[in-house]
Amino acid sequence: MENENMEFKRMPLIGDEAPSFVANTTQGEINFPADYKGKWVILFSHPADFTPVCTTEFMTFGSMMEEFRKLNTELVGLSVDSIYSHIAWLRKIQELEWNGKKNIEVKFPLIEDIKMEVANKYGMIQPNSSSTQAVRAVFIIDPKGIIRTILYYPLSTGRNFDEIKRIILALQKADKDNIATPADWRPGDDVIVPTAGSCGTAKERVENQTEDQYCLDWFMCFKREHKGE
Repeated sequence: MENENMEFKRMPLIGDEAPSFVANTTQGEINFPADYKGKWVILFSHPADFTPVCTTEFMTFGSMMEEFRKLNTELVGLSVDSIYSHIAWLRKIQELEWNGKKNIEVKFPLIEDIKMEVANKYGMIQPNSSSTQAVRAVFIIDPKGIIRTILYYPLSTGRNFDEIKRIILALQKADKDNIATPADWRPGDDVIVPTAGSCGTAKERVENQTEDQYCLDWFMCFKREHKGE
């Protein structure tokens, strides 16, 4: 067959260990994900330096870095540009003002990936979009180095950073309290408790609802979150 000699690389999926790599960045060399053990990480790619959509995204990520750090979350960016292009672009970003953001110093690492080695490991190069630029990929990786969320945006669409932060909050809440979060969940909203594993448990939940826990049906039970807790 024509393609039998082509090497197929499966992109990592939710639940996989994050592929490891060593890379040069604007903050020095990193060994990923080993250097971030015990922390959440947002690893994201952008198409190119000195492009307008990417510039707005980096200004936004730069302005939110401390918000993410308070959530034990670090940021790591990537594009296929050189380290010198990265440095020049980040210096230019500090001179710009947009949407109330100005004097933004990007202090998180931006990976140099000219050979596209890291981008290919993570499926960030998608040939039908571009063979020379990474798409807008987002990988949320937990403190054990496991991929928990994958988001992809086309080249023309800037990311929703409120949603990225909401995902971090929801994952941390789910891990801490063994619950799930409903559609459009925000911190303080009611959460979903695990579905009953037996007929007896289901019957008991429906018949013995409390002030703190209520059910819409046997398979759909919620726990009330008390605001301010």
